[in-house]
Amino acid sequence: MVIGPTSCGKTTLVNALNDDDRPIRKTQNIIYGKNTIDVPGSYIENAWMYKYLISAVQDASHVLILVDQSNCKDVYSPGFAKVFRCPVIGVITKSDVMPENEDLCIRQLRLIGVEDPYYKVSVPSGKGIDALKEILFV
Repeated sequence: MVIGPTSCGKTTLVNALNDDDRPIRKTQNIIYGKNTIDVPGSYIENAWMYKYLISAVQDASHVLILVDQSNCKDVYSPGFAKVFRCPVIGVITKSDVMPENEDLCIRQLRLIGVEDPYYKVSVPSGKGIDALKEILFV
């Protein structure tokens, strides 16, 4: 399951993990892909929707919590990651943009309750995608 705020690169990452090239558009509903569950950003940005997110995670083997290095919005509640029973993986998206924000992203992931290691990815360059696939699919 891939979760994160709006425009943080969820669907782009999902496409890379599924070896797919679906057009990028605002996701309105949870989309079940070959290897992923793509969750709209609104599920994170509206606390009243957490119950739907927690329900949908029952189908997931892992949860990827995304933070966008190019726009470090603080949308998660402290300790948010602790609600999930499956492994939670922290992913810093757009890691090739604004490298000065990397420490802020790591602090956010720690506050959320996500433990090291954190995966720094850039889908256009392919950075970090293979390492993420290896931990998820092997």
